[in-house]
Amino acid sequence: MKVIICGAGQVGWQIARHLSGERNDVTVVDNNPDLVRRATDTLDVQGIAGFASYPDVLDKAGARDADMVIAATHSDEVNMVTCQVAHSVFDVPRKIARLRAQSYLTAIYSDLYRRDHMPIDVVISPEKEVAEAALQRLSAPAAFDTERFFEGAAQLLGLTIDEDCPVVNTPLRQLTDLFSTLRSVVVGVRRDGKLFAPEARDQLFVGDACYVVVHADDIRRTMEIFGKTVRKQERVVLVGGGNVGLAVAHALEKGPTRIRAKVIEKSRRCAELAAEALERTIVLHGDGLDTNLLQEAGISRADAALCVTDDDKTNLLAAVRAKAAGCPMAIALVNDPTLVPLMEPLGIDAYINPRATTVSSILRHIRHGRVRAVYSIGDAEAEVIEAEVLSTSPLAGQTIREIDFPEGVLVGAVRRGEKVMKPTGGMRIEEGDQVVIFSLAEDVPEVERLLQVSIDFF
Repeated sequence: MKVIICGAGQVGWQIARHLSGERNDVTVVDNNPDLVRRATDTLDVQGIAGFASYPDVLDKAGARDADMVIAATHSDEVNMVTCQVAHSVFDVPRKIARLRAQSYLTAIYSDLYRRDHMPIDVVISPEKEVAEAALQRLSAPAAFDTERFFEGAAQLLGLTIDEDCPVVNTPLRQLTDLFSTLRSVVVGVRRDGKLFAPEARDQLFVGDACYVVVHADDIRRTMEIFGKTVRKQERVVLVGGGNVGLAVAHALEKGPTRIRAKVIEKSRRCAELAAEALERTIVLHGDGLDTNLLQEAGISRADAALCVTDDDKTNLLAAVRAKAAGCPMAIALVNDPTLVPLMEPLGIDAYINPRATTVSSILRHIRHGRVRAVYSIGDAEAEVIEAEVLSTSPLAGQTIREIDFPEGVLVGAVRRGEKVMKPTGGMRIEEGDQVVIFSLAEDVPEVERLLQVSIDFF
């Protein structure tokens, strides 16, 4: 498949990495030659320096016979015009655009994206995706990372092992004996900064950060087994009333559980807009780092603080201030993956990575069945892949213990029909099964070979 990716920033680079790794013909376009050079030097892609919306630039990138254009530059308007040019001039079959401005995303204007108007097949909104990720974090407040699979029937939880964890220093194989009906699998462990896929004899130690794939019905029980108290969220303080904060506050107002939220926003204009848009939520104008303002927002009585301004360092410091003021749960929005290792020493409970969220969303839309979703862990250190097993796959017809998985790969869950099952060594994988697989980055190509995504991929 021939794909043109417009925008070689963090999101564009990650998409290019995934698609070129699956032996697609990928061309990256960006008006910054340094970003194009970084992509061509590190990935098996071609690069064109220039403005993606210019017809001659798209022509050089091979738009005449391209199967797909993904417009992920920093400008909504450039992304929209790129899709229009790709359709009108080059008749590219599939066009995906990343759009940030809420005005473009309002449902009453959705006719804008019809083929005879602005022909965009899939619109990705980073703010909406990040707001959904934030709500997921709030729904599992004791987890530092979460992602849903099998349309929510299974979930990935990132859990830190504390001293009061009941299963600390227990070999993982004993967990199966102790909790035989528990449908959860520890698929990844980060210890002393290194991420690995654990073996049955490995133990969990205090300070480990582990990734667990859990059946949706067993989330509460899994949390309790790992020593996490499941607190009911009743009061939330949001630092940042921009697009993400506003979307979260809206969702909390409309949610089935009555959660009282307060928003702190530094920009007077944004604060006024948020106050007009929200019905029950109190909006305070001021700096989220101001201790007095945090106290006025009731941070010491809040169940969670969600720091979602457009500045990473402000989010980190606001989360630290919230914890210092007595808030039991602080979540920070962090774009820069190099800041993530600071979370633990700073005492921040969880983070949201907009890049990983947007990449996962785009990959979910460009894959037609087969590989259904990809979630990136850390700084692209590992991936959790949801895929359908094809008849051509080496997995089909074999038991899990017979499959020659690399050391850094573990199966976290299997869905057959509507039933989600915990994988065991003797379980036979059948054609049509859906699997959730954890894989370290270096083992992803082998997982893709086992899934046979290059055959009948689309």
